[in-house]
Amino acid sequence: MQNSVNNSWVAFPVPNPRARLRLFCFPYAGGGTAIYRSWITHLPSDIEVCPVKLPGREDRLREPPYTRLFPLVQTLSDVLKPYMNVPFAFFGHSMGALISFELARELRRQNRVEPVHFFVSGRRAPHLPDPDSPIHNLPEAEFIEELKSLNGTPDAILQDPELMKLFLPVLRADFSILETYSYKTELPLNCSITTFGGSRDRKANQNDLSAWREQTSSNFIQSIFPGDHFFFQSMKTLFLDTMSQNLTNILMRL
Repeated sequence: MQNSVNNSWVAFPVPNPRARLRLFCFPYAGGGTAIYRSWITHLPSDIEVCPVKLPGREDRLREPPYTRLFPLVQTLSDVLKPYMNVPFAFFGHSMGALISFELARELRRQNRVEPVHFFVSGRRAPHLPDPDSPIHNLPEAEFIEELKSLNGTPDAILQDPELMKLFLPVLRADFSILETYSYKTELPLNCSITTFGGSRDRKANQNDLSAWREQTSSNFIQSIFPGDHFFFQSMKTLFLDTMSQNLTNILMRL
């Protein structure tokens, strides 16, 4: 399959037809593919970075965003299938971790090829209850205040009414995905899991991340970095060095 084929769901910053492993990267709430574009220069040359583009953002801004997880996961299992012809791994930050976790389980339910590894970033284990009250239906002013507290939406957007008008629908939709999710017990994943977290992340502390150990029958690794919920951006160099070492170890086992 040629990566030049138009696919609105996958962005290839630098196509790598000789890749031994594809790394599908899933966005956090309100996020897009841009944060993953520079990763290719930091990761092993045998890796093809494949940011996943969801409706409602970037060049898909006019498409209605998903508001529930399982219809999204079922769609992803279909649209990503052509790109699962070589070994692949999942990386997801926050909402992206939840999406990729349920996608891995959906692939197993379909008796499809499963990821060789799953990287979880900034997300409590799925079987743990959400300690926070839902925000996706809050009045606009209160919703924006909650977004500010998470420190993930740029001030340039938060302070621009026109930009917020564009971004609010997808942000509400993404938080709806998270806040309406209902975990169902299944067997642990067959793939190994690595969790990453920020030492000051109030959304996913070390215990929340350690609980992911229950979701794999294989190896489990955890790394904690200085920073808040968006540690992987504030500590980008250290984080990508750690990712690179993890991926090198995975490549050695292929």
